[in-house]
Amino acid sequence: MGIYDRDYFRQEQRPGPSLPYIPQAVVGWIIAVNVAVWLVDSLFAQESRVDIGNGHSVVVGHWLSDMMAVHVDTLTHPWLWWQFLTAGFAHSPLRSEHILFNMLALFFLGRDVERAYGPKEFLRLYLVMVVFASVVWDVANMAVGTPGRIGAYGASGALAGVVVLFALNFPRATILLFFVLPMPAWLFGVLAVAMDIYGAMHADGSNIAYSMHLAGAAFAFIYYQRGWNLGRLTGRVKWPSFRRQPHLRVHAPEEETPSDREAPSDMSEEVDRILEKIYREGESSLTAKERKFLEAASRQYQRKNRD
Repeated sequence: MGIYDRDYFRQEQRPGPSLPYIPQAVVGWIIAVNVAVWLVDSLFAQESRVDIGNGHSVVVGHWLSDMMAVHVDTLTHPWLWWQFLTAGFAHSPLRSEHILFNMLALFFLGRDVERAYGPKEFLRLYLVMVVFASVVWDVANMAVGTPGRIGAYGASGALAGVVVLFALNFPRATILLFFVLPMPAWLFGVLAVAMDIYGAMHADGSNIAYSMHLAGAAFAFIYYQRGWNLGRLTGRVKWPSFRRQPHLRVHAPEEETPSDREAPSDMSEEVDRILEKIYREGESSLTAKERKFLEAASRQYQRKNRD
């Protein structure tokens, strides 16, 4: 059995939707953070309505979600730019369905998207979509003169991107719309984007941030089409590890790789390091030296098995 026949390596081949309902590492943590924020905000809220002029008023007192939300004037206050990120982890404490549907979508679709790109790349991508969607919403509302105190929050911008990535990576997967109506993932993705476009064009008086949804979906589509990898763009940034790393690594000199005639006595650590890199960043991230090492090591494993 060669290296490319290992179960570990097979994980890197993009699978169809997984059957076991077990969240991936990042998806599980994102859900946990969102639920924790919502519970704290709901349990310690004191509501009051404040007039902000021009016939507009807002409900304040949900101190946590109000603090985390992105507001129309956030862009003009650089010291508040962290709200572009935190807005994606707050939900309406008055509407439980807001967080319920968002987290269900992330739970059922996000796991396979995370598996396709790896936990670290998925985390980077998710956070970037949250920020991008918040910035686009802010710019769009500033352009139409929305009062500065109006805010927005929710994971919907990033989740719209997750839906698009799921539909692009697994177009033939079956999704149960409203848990009843089966349809292919590509059609579900098209319908979701079409509904957001329609909503944005007829959004008078709506409290749904359609511009956030469309921004997240657009970013995900471009990300997929361009074949981006945010890990390579931010290669010097140290990210938290979601998988146990090997304690020892074998370093192959620049000019040497294992050959059929002569090779290191134990290449397992180096092989595992390379396979771990494939899991995190995709096969396209491998250097020519690493590809050559894997090919030579695979031939050696196959020869040993034949012997």
